[in-house]
Amino acid sequence: MMKQFIEKYGLRNIIRFSITLILYILWVIWLNNYWFLIGIPIIVDIYLTKKVNWTPWKKRYVKNHWLIEWLDALIFAVVAVTIINIFLFQNYKIPTGSMEKSLLIGDHLYVSKIAYGPRIPQTPLSIPFMQHTIPGTDTKSYVEWIKLPYKRLAGLGKIKRDDPVVFNFPTGDTVCREKELQSVDYYYIVRAEAERLKLIDQYAKQPIKSDREYYALGRSEVWKQHDLLVRPVDRRDNYIKRCVAIPGDTLQIISGVLYVNGQRQKEIPGLQYDFAVAIDGRRLNEKKLTDIGISPEDISYNSNYTVMQVPLTDALAYEMNKNKLVQGLEILIRKPDYYDNKMFPHDSHFKWNLDYYGPLYIPAKGATIEITLNNLPLYERIIDYYEDNDLQVKDSIIYINGEPATHYTFKMDYYWMMGDNRHRSLDSRYWGYVPEDHIVGKPRLIWLSLNRDKHFPANIRLKRMLHGIR
Repeated sequence: MMKQFIEKYGLRNIIRFSITLILYILWVIWLNNYWFLIGIPIIVDIYLTKKVNWTPWKKRYVKNHWLIEWLDALIFAVVAVTIINIFLFQNYKIPTGSMEKSLLIGDHLYVSKIAYGPRIPQTPLSIPFMQHTIPGTDTKSYVEWIKLPYKRLAGLGKIKRDDPVVFNFPTGDTVCREKELQSVDYYYIVRAEAERLKLIDQYAKQPIKSDREYYALGRSEVWKQHDLLVRPVDRRDNYIKRCVAIPGDTLQIISGVLYVNGQRQKEIPGLQYDFAVAIDGRRLNEKKLTDIGISPEDISYNSNYTVMQVPLTDALAYEMNKNKLVQGLEILIRKPDYYDNKMFPHDSHFKWNLDYYGPLYIPAKGATIEITLNNLPLYERIIDYYEDNDLQVKDSIIYINGEPATHYTFKMDYYWMMGDNRHRSLDSRYWGYVPEDHIVGKPRLIWLSLNRDKHFPANIRLKRMLHGIR
């Protein structure tokens, strides 16, 4: 019987079929969706029975034109890479300096999807390798005919404190379609408009409304002035930051130093802050600055070149202090009573800034907190948007899904992300928590690094290539 089976289908085909079948069944078990077992007959036909031509662009049993062979190879490559990008790993390029000097602009990263478990695509119908827009156009690269609920497969581990993490930008759900505004946070645009309307009332000596009322008016104006686009979670821009606090943690920043659960954050070699550097009225040599790792684009001078502002690590500050033109340097720390209204939760009851922030509790799935009008701004977006409840405030009473509420139990885990370039990073301090369904993966390796301040081949940072990420 076995001999006849081998003679009929060939030993090579049987081996290929067996390996493919085992891998497919393991994949179905990983998905935890046994409806995909209906794909087994297709595998049987592809490798053994061959009743159906599953590559209709090719003729079977004859030599095809070389263009057809190239097309066949291209289709296979696109399918294979797409599957790899969804379930295993993906390339990511560092576009900004928010993680310097741990990660540099021009670093190309291998991002592991299986580190925390890959997500099943929520919008599976899309053009491969395009995040949300067809390059050179404002046309979406995906369609929402099929929208799947959030589901994450089993991964190798969980997010730990101080892990660098790639995630979808939480407040990137809405963007202005205009090209020059697509990279600007929509909610920042709304808050700026609300502030403008408030200033108009102040100058006109009109009655001042509440912050909620101005925000609603600002949003209405933005809707009138701009064409808006709503993006699903998996089609929002990818960001990379360091996860400094995990679900259940309480964080606080005091004089620029981060504390989690009362403990100072562990030492991170690439951490940097803005410094004021006193100089003698001359510009510093840009080549020498570049050689020690300081980009000229990061430097700003005052009008008479007596002070320059530049982000520095402790090591770079030491090197800078050895320069003969430098007369002294000082880290720039904001005052504790300075209120920056760009800081989350954008409410004057929380007078926080980049260097004095919190304390703030990071929600954990299943945890229950008391909610009041005072702390509602901290968790309003979670309750109303991320966890899809109908949240309203009427006559100083909080209603969730039509019922008065004094407590809330979180449905998801949340994370707090910050850049290592602490004074030049648009991170959670500006836009708040990162929900678990926004997590993409963990960067593992720098496979290519290109310095934008140099020309080829000097722009290739050979020492950074194939280095692991901490």
